[in-house]
Amino acid sequence: MYKKTQYVFNEGKPTFVEVRQYKKTDFPALIEIQKESFPPPFPPELWWSDKQLTNHVELYPEGALCIEVEGEMAGSITALLTDFDPVHPEHSWAEATDNGSIRNHNPVGKTLYIVDVCVRPKYRSLKLGQLLMQAMYEQVVQNDLERLLGGGRMPGFHKYSGRLTAEQYAAQVIAGKINDPVISFLLRCGRTPVSVVADYLEDEESEGYALLMEWKNPFK
Repeated sequence: MYKKTQYVFNEGKPTFVEVRQYKKTDFPALIEIQKESFPPPFPPELWWSDKQLTNHVELYPEGALCIEVEGEMAGSITALLTDFDPVHPEHSWAEATDNGSIRNHNPVGKTLYIVDVCVRPKYRSLKLGQLLMQAMYEQVVQNDLERLLGGGRMPGFHKYSGRLTAEQYAAQVIAGKINDPVISFLLRCGRTPVSVVADYLEDEESEGYALLMEWKNPFK
């Protein structure tokens, strides 16, 4: 059972937060956070459902974490275990996560695959997303896994797609010439690029592209 408490600073004031496994009584709050975190044009059908969340807590509760700020639900991160072949990195989010239902979770897999991470907009200045990602890195080390892996949306890409390929856009974000809300965040979290993948997710802003990014277990 994962549970971690600490303080973050909100406008200079120490603020208590807790990261823990989410449970069924948290579902309404988690779904509401999805709606706030992924507004249109993000497809509403990709928001969590009760059925998907039930699978998360029943099939792999260690990969179903949430964060509270002084008792208020503020965000979540979800993962499953899988195997990954670096030689053939191409895949879609639907293939990797069973459309978010994680029925393809492999208990003996050596890659912790991030299904989703989201934080309520009013709390994003507190860097809660980085705390959630750190909790997953700790799981990688604790469970002797090889890596954490996941595809990062590129929501800024549609502004540049007329003059840059997806690979060129990702390279400019990595070089610090462009700030992308998701990819830049993942870089700050310590993730490193693997490859750009096409047709990863039905996402108008990213035009279907994502940057596959990993964090390798430093003890392996």
